[in-house]
Amino acid sequence: MGVMKFAPATLKNLFKKPVTTSYPFVPYEYPERSRGHIDITIDECIGCGLCTRCCPCGTLTVDKIKGTWSIDRFDCIACGYCVEKCPKKCLHMVTGYQTPGPEKGRVTYTKSPEVLEAEAKKRAELAEKAAAAKAAAAAKAAEAEKTAKAAEATDAKATEEKTEEA
Repeated sequence: MGVMKFAPATLKNLFKKPVTTSYPFVPYEYPERSRGHIDITIDECIGCGLCTRCCPCGTLTVDKIKGTWSIDRFDCIACGYCVEKCPKKCLHMVTGYQTPGPEKGRVTYTKSPEVLEAEAKKRAELAEKAAAAKAAAAAKAAEAEKTAKAAEATDAKATEEKTEEA
């Protein structure tokens, strides 16, 4: 008689849709506004570091010269502050979770060589402009000093003449 207690539930479930999903074959649909993981379009990143300063966990690091952006996925709480603060909007909150990898730790993204080369040229041009501006300012200061000394000399000469007359 114990088997007959489960017979109605068994027959009812034979003709219903399954409650579980067939996950590997049908991808899971995440609810709207669900958090997932942070992703970056690295070639658009300007390396300002606002994301690192606003991250409450300190999981992000940015190296502007090397063109790298890295995140420690295990420390990230997916709060989304870095996504909100990014001025170029190159950070994105992707729904779903990142595919597991063989190693733990930091994930580092590096800019493409073409973008790194263009940024290096831009930095060199800015350095040249700054050096030229500094040289122009130094020349202007030297000219101002020269005119100030000439004015002092004429003032000193005028005072000598006044003292000689008196």
